[in-house]
Amino acid sequence: MTEMKKLIYDGSNGLWYERIGDYYIPVFTLFSEEQRPIGKWERMHRDYPKKHRPIPFNDLILSGQLWTYLADLNEQAQERLPLVIEQMKKVEDVTEEIILREIIYGEDVA
Repeated sequence: MTEMKKLIYDGSNGLWYERIGDYYIPVFTLFSEEQRPIGKWERMHRDYPKKHRPIPFNDLILSGQLWTYLADLNEQAQERLPLVIEQMKKVEDVTEEIILREIIYGEDVA
């Protein structure tokens, strides 16, 4: 009796098969060559479509584009954040001086 190999490669379809019990099951791996990092905003965003838009979310996973999508969002958020902070500082009249006096030096700025 010949011993069954744990992994076999089928050249006709280009797939690897793994033996599980008495059966060979195709080994599917999803990968992305995307190397850009994602941050906290993108991790939070990833959870939103997972719950509320599962079909587009699954499409991104199956196409291998989820990491690229999240990395793009990371870049957009990183570019937008300083602009939003500057706008808020102007609207709320917040300056570094107020922060220094209230938080660092403990003065009452009222």
